[in-house]
Amino acid sequence: MSVVVSCPRCAGQVRLPDLMHPESRCARCGPVAPLHVPEHIGAEIMASVVDRVVADEKAERPRVPLWCPWPLPQGWTVTGVGWAGDDASGVRATAVACAGPAPLGGGPAELLLVAEEPGVGLGARFAGVSGPDPGPELAEALTGPGPGPGHPEHVEPARIKVGGHPTPLWLVHSAADRSAYAGEARGMWLHAIAWPASAGHLLAEDVVLHDLSEWTPPELVYGAPSPNLHGRA
Repeated sequence: MSVVVSCPRCAGQVRLPDLMHPESRCARCGPVAPLHVPEHIGAEIMASVVDRVVADEKAERPRVPLWCPWPLPQGWTVTGVGWAGDDASGVRATAVACAGPAPLGGGPAELLLVAEEPGVGLGARFAGVSGPDPGPELAEALTGPGPGPGHPEHVEPARIKVGGHPTPLWLVHSAADRSAYAGEARGMWLHAIAWPASAGHLLAEDVVLHDLSEWTPPELVYGAPSPNLHGRA
């Protein structure tokens, strides 16, 4: 399986641990949990990533979920999977990409779901913002003055189900070509980034996220590799 390794924060090159340095590091960002993205996607590749995630639980490390919409929206496919970490730290973040017709029409759309421990910075990278965590922006969204309910500019959180539980995701500032939401699930950050920006309306529908590390549906359909997960974003 061919895998591309990059910095989870800036997409730059990462030097893996060696005799001089016990941790993975990026020349720009310093010590990081390197992002590993298989160049292709399919059932066998997904199974190998699931095995790596589950192995962390056996090693008594926190298991990072592999969130994926299930059932997938009509016409959508899984287009990529990745994980951040190394042999020493284990898996500290995961990413699952899906693509299909835009919810409001007008062409294709993509949704990337990132679960991560604090400090990794993977969700911020794909949102196109400085990181590593969305905490300050979420605090502003929750406590800032902003327009109240009923105001035309009031923004309600996206409410989806995560592992069977209603979970709010808050809109955060992002690059102009996408929309990004962030929240918390199972004690870890959960990011949902959609391209184009209007594709964020997908989260206004009845989206249910399932952890593929608990059970991977054999009916999952796989599509062409995600350009955003593979380095365009």
